[in-house]
Amino acid sequence: MGAQLRVYRGRIKSVKATKKITKAMELIASSRIVKAQQRVAASLPYTKALVAAVSAAASNSTTAHPLTAHPEKRNRAAVCLITADRGLAGGYSSNAIREAEGVNSYLREEGVEPLAFLVGRKGISFYKFRDRKIADSWSGFTDQPTYEDARKIAESLLKSFQTPVEEGGVDEIHLVYTQFENMVTQTPVAKRLLPLEVEEKTEAEHGEAIPLYDFEPGAADVLDSLLPQYITNVVWNALLLSAASEHAARRRAMKSATDNAEELIKTLTRLANQARQAEITQEISEIVGGADALASAK
Repeated sequence: MGAQLRVYRGRIKSVKATKKITKAMELIASSRIVKAQQRVAASLPYTKALVAAVSAAASNSTTAHPLTAHPEKRNRAAVCLITADRGLAGGYSSNAIREAEGVNSYLREEGVEPLAFLVGRKGISFYKFRDRKIADSWSGFTDQPTYEDARKIAESLLKSFQTPVEEGGVDEIHLVYTQFENMVTQTPVAKRLLPLEVEEKTEAEHGEAIPLYDFEPGAADVLDSLLPQYITNVVWNALLLSAASEHAARRRAMKSATDNAEELIKTLTRLANQARQAEITQEISEIVGGADALASAK
């Protein structure tokens, strides 16, 4: 019984050490979520103004811009997938990969070949393990991205889009990332970046009048300058939302691990107490038995 009690006490000590680690990771993730949310909120005003300017320029352009023109036949599409660099975040990366696999299946059904542009070591490992072709990849910054990281990704995507299909270019660009809804809900989403969908509106949201724009030297020239910035900003916003989602998923996973550790400690403590009580009972039985044996001998 003494050996069994030592085993239980050793396991309790090990689980307590694990609980300290998971609790610390939960607190770190909680602090980083707040910072990630603040970065997302800070980027919204610029994003809204840029989207409004791009929409106005695209609507007033009389010529078909290369970034808004739809090809007669689609041959190849870039699928940019954003996952995490590290694990211990529950199903965050798995859900994003599953969403990207759905996009790939849809494109293949349409007769379009998907090209993988991967952000994060989890997505890169998923593709390398299955020996799939990777057009370009980036890693090492998913939990704390910078605007320069978004610029590099956007430049690679735009370069692939502007390259002729005969030379390995793509006709479309799709972005798969995780939308941060709140601390509990994070939803993987897929959206098409290029070519842009131009929608005509006669009235702005909330009943406001649509602002009038005057473009110099022309709407097409303005689009040439704005669209690369627009793509970079969309990628930047997706990186920020994905980072917030990753921290929220990791916090939730670490909280579950901490709670499970507490339950396991309680269970092991009960078992250790039972083993100790059984050991005491056995010792008492041995003492009583020895005393009886001595009394009988006398």
